[in-house]
Amino acid sequence: MTYLVLAFAIVVEVIATTALKEADGFTKPGWIIVTISGYLVAFYFLSITLRTIPTGVAYAIWSGAGIVLISAAAWIFQGQKLDAPAIIGMALIISGVAVMNIFSTVSPH
Repeated sequence: MTYLVLAFAIVVEVIATTALKEADGFTKPGWIIVTISGYLVAFYFLSITLRTIPTGVAYAIWSGAGIVLISAAAWIFQGQKLDAPAIIGMALIISGVAVMNIFSTVSPH
């Protein structure tokens, strides 16, 4: 269940970051509200996961998944192009997060 909460936090953070681009330097009020609200919700749910997932592991998942999802969202919704080095780099990030989750024995306390 904790990983579902973390996944929700990540998705909301991706929405907030996508909205941040659309806020155009905080000049578009509707997008500003989406951005700020999204970050508040995302960080709240991230904080809940830190009760049971070690901080380093949770943040590795958060940042790794966030990078990949933000890049995908920018590609789909904002026309950002991804070249081979970007895709390879994201694959390495995903691999690193997987290694941490599969082989790490850190505990939350």
